[in-house]
Amino acid sequence: MTDNTVTRAQLAEAVYQEVGLSRNDSAQLVDVILEEISQALIRDEMVKLSSFGSFQVRSKGKRVGRNPKTGEEVPILPRRVLVFRASHVLKDKINRALTGAQKGEA
Repeated sequence: MTDNTVTRAQLAEAVYQEVGLSRNDSAQLVDVILEEISQALIRDEMVKLSSFGSFQVRSKGKRVGRNPKTGEEVPILPRRVLVFRASHVLKDKINRALTGAQKGEA
């Protein structure tokens, strides 16, 4: 596994390269898209991106957890968590890329 991370700036640069908008417009487009996704999730809506996956906020109830060091029971408060589920198309692309990389190593 690599420590590479795709940043907002890299996404904007990719839009600039592929679409041909100015760098400034590309950065603004990426910001608008990410903000729209964020706001939809805040409104408790599911966000589905075809051939990529879906994002959803789920509520988790209160429960009792355990401190792994001490074994002491600790209450875990109710909270909302973000869940991403990859589409089958994305999973297939990832697995094909992995298979291709393994063939190249042999």
